[in-house]
Amino acid sequence: MNLLPIYFVSILILSAILIIITLTSLPQLGDERKKLIKMKSQSFTFTIVIALLVVEFGKEIYSMVWGSNSYKGISPFPFLAAISVVYLVSLLTLKKKYGD
Repeated sequence: MNLLPIYFVSILILSAILIIITLTSLPQLGDERKKLIKMKSQSFTFTIVIALLVVEFGKEIYSMVWGSNSYKGISPFPFLAAISVVYLVSLLTLKKKYGD
């Protein structure tokens, strides 16, 4: 049995639970800081997602031009797990930086 999908799904579920816990603890900070933390965390995560997509696009172009013309694409579970971990880490870092 292949344990890799179970591993990524468990990381995704754990990240989702930790993100929800972190977001529910933000209202203690006040409106302006809460909005700032969420906005900066979301913009950093969006930047990382765009960078990952540009890298994957570059891989596809390289594969089509100089490679074997076969490109498998992005696997959804690792990509989603990576995005959720990046969002969680940036959320926790910014909460520590701008929180109490």
